[in-house]
Amino acid sequence: MLLRTDPFRELDRLTQQLFSTVTTRPASMPMDAYESEGAVLVHCDLPGVDPDSIDLSVEQNVLTVRAERRAPEAKEPEMLVAERPYGVFSRQLFLGETLESDRIEASYDAGVLTVRIPVAEQAKPRKIEISSGERKQLTS
Repeated sequence: MLLRTDPFRELDRLTQQLFSTVTTRPASMPMDAYESEGAVLVHCDLPGVDPDSIDLSVEQNVLTVRAERRAPEAKEPEMLVAERPYGVFSRQLFLGETLESDRIEASYDAGVLTVRIPVAEQAKPRKIEISSGERKQLTS
């Protein structure tokens, strides 16, 4: 239904932890995804991001989440600690054919972007009636 798109994400995270230096690429956007009540729910952690900077788009079954966290404008250039990543964060998710990409809904609350992607009706499990093995006699 939903495919991970960045196989090197974990390697990048480990490299950042090992070298613990400032990199030009912002940290990844942590995400959880699960299926519940006929939809796939995706939660992306975006603390400190202005909701107006979040952009969601779907093109050919690829959902792109893009957000920007701007660095605070300091009156004095002396930064004492700078550990929070700033810049543009982006994540792409490949949506399976069983998801309805034209009915995606999204909300942002307390630093978490929640995206709800409904599962198509034809992909939902359904009960199939089993007929009896007895044959009926035809009368003429």
